[in-house]
Amino acid sequence: MSDKKRRIFLSEKEIPTAWYNIVPDMVNKPMPILNPGTKQPLKPEDLFPIFAEEVSRQELNQTDSWFEIPEPVRDQYKKYRSTPLVRATELEKALDTPAHIYFKNESVSPVGSHKLNSALAQAYYCKEQGITNITTETGAGQWGAALSYASKAFGLDLAVYMVRISYEQKPYRRSIMQTFGAQVIASPSMSTKAGRKVLTDTPNHSGSLGIAISEAIELALQTPNCKYTLGSVLNHVALHQTVIGLEAEKQMEIAGEYPDIIIGCFGGGSNFSGIAYPFMRHTLKKGKKTRFIAAEPSSCPKLTRGIFQYDFGDEAGYTPLLPMYTLGHNFAPANIHAGGLRYHGAGTIVSQLKKDGFLEAVDIPQLESFRAGTLFAQTEGIIPAPESCHAIASAIREANQAKEEGVQKTILFNLSGHGLIDMTAYDLFNQGNLVDYDLPEAVIRRSIDELEHII
Repeated sequence: MSDKKRRIFLSEKEIPTAWYNIVPDMVNKPMPILNPGTKQPLKPEDLFPIFAEEVSRQELNQTDSWFEIPEPVRDQYKKYRSTPLVRATELEKALDTPAHIYFKNESVSPVGSHKLNSALAQAYYCKEQGITNITTETGAGQWGAALSYASKAFGLDLAVYMVRISYEQKPYRRSIMQTFGAQVIASPSMSTKAGRKVLTDTPNHSGSLGIAISEAIELALQTPNCKYTLGSVLNHVALHQTVIGLEAEKQMEIAGEYPDIIIGCFGGGSNFSGIAYPFMRHTLKKGKKTRFIAAEPSSCPKLTRGIFQYDFGDEAGYTPLLPMYTLGHNFAPANIHAGGLRYHGAGTIVSQLKKDGFLEAVDIPQLESFRAGTLFAQTEGIIPAPESCHAIASAIREANQAKEEGVQKTILFNLSGHGLIDMTAYDLFNQGNLVDYDLPEAVIRRSIDELEHII
């Protein structure tokens, strides 16, 4: 196979001009997002105090399949898009598999991950509305880095609440955000009511995305001309990320193949949605037979061991009530190095699609994920982010299954980011100092049982 065939790019003119909204094509629409006070379905204007008005409208839109990508956002995309589709031929050889393995390489963005696709859109919409300040949370720091870059591109001031364990484990992610001009606060912090409550109850709390979201929303509500932005979970974020799969569609066509299996790592759903939804529309509309696999950490298994019901998206209960697969908004995940996957719930669209049987979920132990990531680095020359290692591990499972069955399958996964700023985790793995976390069922049940009073 020639290198030109192994690595496929699109021309600037072929970069998508619109994002794809899967909701109009779904068999069953997601259940409504509810106002936590009235328990009534939200209207876009109910979200205006927290989010930019345009993303609020995108969030609840169930009728429009396509949203035009604003020209200023497309201009920013052109700095790194299209991202390459790559045939992982060396990984195939190492596995001795008949499977054809492709990956969409989102690690080539200026901040090293897919998160920039939505960060640029959200920053643009805030700027267009006349907003001057924005807040957010970040787990591993990928989203915080992306929004720091996007904020500077559109002239906004940004405050980032970074989950404390990642703030300590990943100092260079913090440095990236600060270099782009963002203020970075370890969460839980003493700067918000939500953070102070957590620290009062548990002084050494390592933090969670749910807590960091609470702090970021609280700051946004208290700061003049400020809005909150989110890097995963919500529908408008998934919408912006579909640029990934829309490109991959065209690239797979150039490669002369169509994926039998599509895989993304899973925290809240942004990169999985981005790679999966454009292909899933062919399943929904044309009956195309494709398996979609969400690969989550076994220490935070909301899709594989959680429950489907209404829950808050944050620890303090500032968000609307979301119909989701959840472990409970008070769930405290283990301190794994895939910080971007340490979230208690799944997005409403993904949750409904799983409930209806259109996608599968697998849980991946930490050590298996790093073994997969190391093999990928040694064969394909890219050190993947710990989050992306979960998708790679799932792809390897499927490739090995194809070998056992003696069948050729085409596998596509999303390499959501590189791990060049995660080498502390790789050091621990190489030294034999990383461990798997056994999550007892009693811990999950205790967290879920606390949800009964919500609705």
